[in-house]
Amino acid sequence: MPIRSPRGRAAAYRALWSWPLGSPLRLVATAVVVVGLLVVAGFALGGRESAQRGIASPTTTTAVRAPSSAGPTALPPVAPLTPTTLPLSAAPPAALQVAANWAAAWVNHPDGVTNEVWVNGLAPFTTSEYVGTLSGVDPANIPASRVTGPARATEVSPRSVDVDVPTDAVTLAITVVETEAGWRVAGYDQA
Repeated sequence: MPIRSPRGRAAAYRALWSWPLGSPLRLVATAVVVVGLLVVAGFALGGRESAQRGIASPTTTTAVRAPSSAGPTALPPVAPLTPTTLPLSAAPPAALQVAANWAAAWVNHPDGVTNEVWVNGLAPFTTSEYVGTLSGVDPANIPASRVTGPARATEVSPRSVDVDVPTDAVTLAITVVETEAGWRVAGYDQA
């Protein structure tokens, strides 16, 4: 165990730390001084931070700057979007013809036809994106073998038309969209 001498650095620190504990009055005086130093430091740091954010404080005389980072912005409310529908009589004849041609190619799947040949028959009437989806369909699973009625519009929008085409097994619900290449089938379902 080291010997404590009344001299040296350790003795000076010990005297400094033990002084507030010498009496209750010294303890209170030390606490008031420490709290005062913390308050002054808080004001000094707060003034510097507000000056950095561009807010003038009473103790700062620096120029006000714009904030360095963009904060969250509030956008005006936007009304919900509703699709524009037109009367069924406004269905473009070209869109109905594409749906009828596509349905005729869809039911054309003689025994032994490959997927590639079947998809090539649909490709002229189909969007390029949807041709990729059709390449996963097995023509042997198609229940219909002939179209039994005309193409009939069920919903008309400015750039798309939903069309029903009846077959001998199911009714095809076909979506035809207007593209740069003209009207093309973008999807279908069996109703």
